[in-house]
Amino acid sequence: MSRVLILDFGSQFTQLIARRIREEGVYCEVHPPTRSPAWVRRYDPAAIVLSGGPASVYDEGVPTAHPETLSMGVPILGICYGMQLVADLVGGEVQQAERREYGRAELRVRSTDPLFHGFADGEPTQVWMSHGDSLHALPPGFEVSATTENSIAAIRSEERRIWGVQFHPEVAHTTRGGEMLRNFLFEIAGCEMSWNAANIIDHQLAAVRETVGDGQVICGLSGGVDSSVAAALVQRAVGDRLTCIFVDTGLLRKGERDAVEAVFGERMGMRLEVVDAADLFVDRLAGVVEPEEKRVIIGHTFIDVFEEAAGRHGDARFLVQGTLYPDVIESVSVWGPSVKIKSHHNVGGLRPDHPFELIEPLRELFKDEVRAVGRELGLSEEIVGRHPFPGPGLGIRILGDVTREKLATLREVDAIYLEGIRDAGLYDEIWQAFAILLPVQSVGVMGDARTYENVVALRAVTSLDGMTADWFQFPHDVLGRISNRIINEVKGVNRVTYDVSSKPPATIEWE
Repeated sequence: MSRVLILDFGSQFTQLIARRIREEGVYCEVHPPTRSPAWVRRYDPAAIVLSGGPASVYDEGVPTAHPETLSMGVPILGICYGMQLVADLVGGEVQQAERREYGRAELRVRSTDPLFHGFADGEPTQVWMSHGDSLHALPPGFEVSATTENSIAAIRSEERRIWGVQFHPEVAHTTRGGEMLRNFLFEIAGCEMSWNAANIIDHQLAAVRETVGDGQVICGLSGGVDSSVAAALVQRAVGDRLTCIFVDTGLLRKGERDAVEAVFGERMGMRLEVVDAADLFVDRLAGVVEPEEKRVIIGHTFIDVFEEAAGRHGDARFLVQGTLYPDVIESVSVWGPSVKIKSHHNVGGLRPDHPFELIEPLRELFKDEVRAVGRELGLSEEIVGRHPFPGPGLGIRILGDVTREKLATLREVDAIYLEGIRDAGLYDEIWQAFAILLPVQSVGVMGDARTYENVVALRAVTSLDGMTADWFQFPHDVLGRISNRIINEVKGVNRVTYDVSSKPPATIEWE
């Protein structure tokens, strides 16, 4: 299987590079640039990509690559800072640009460079720039492949098998960036298209079976996409030696516990243990209004409940987690090989001295790949297409203190909202949608009588990965129908608002 190595110099787009490469059916991994040449040889990449980054190559103490890595004969593509770094390491000169370039720019290809196969010579195309430095002098043996009005935008040395672009081919604003990446992967590096859901499943089944042997396995099942797909994959590998533990925190959406029991217990035949801890969670949250304190209480309570339940399975040595590749990438520092996987809400952040060996069958996958694996495993669209749901649940969607009465109100509002979105055929166009119960009341009029009741906010966003997001522009009639239903059907609510904030500056969740 062809593998591409991405060395991360801190670009906000590094994950996007990896996603784009995998979308072409080629496996890739993101690693810090401190990987030694010996490590790179053992990894045996078909190609190497050097990402962008916020640094300037001429400053002190900036991340760099080992010059030997550039001399292995492996095709290399430097992007933005990656191009400048290559040029600096092999004898070029990078300076602060006279005119910085941020945003859209017009690229003109000036050669028959294979990176631009299919482009006419001199043909203009839109690219996305983000740089304050520029290449002032070419390294020996390199030639210019493309320019913009203000900069040398692409260079190459076919003899050294090194290419560099000053722009970002991985972003959607570079209109033909996908063609450029495909040319690099297949025309230049000769990669194979061998990364797909079926191959991922076969690889992970073999890995799980080798790790587990004839042992017993438990899984913290939340009903979300990640834990559901992880549980289904491990069940296929070990059968009824997997036991899933589902904790009812009392902070779940309407009907969520029943749905989990129906899908995983009845339909899929999993060994499922449901722990009803609703009263414990709600009692511990009584009177707490500060968001971070809520999260801590919910997280610690989850740990207590889950570990007590897991302790009843003393013969289980393995614990399944739905860790995804973005969790791994975000814990890798560009300044050194410090890899530490962060805590994940599906098991509440277990204590460091827990007795289990972790099984993380999704840790090499992005969210869209997890969904593809879920579909290949036969999971329903209801599961694999589900919007993200936070571990603390409705506890952080009730602003202020959490009570049973407020939870009941919010569940009804949330259920009507999601039903309205589905009825309008919009659910799959939205990354995440949910309702928030605000700690304010407003004056209204119902049946000629004055009311003074609760206000709810509705939130819906579009996003690729949740790192950035924009508010979803509902058709007005859909939003109006949803609002009318909420006010008419949910006792105690007389006003509905809609959140039109993007991320940044706002976050997706309110708490």
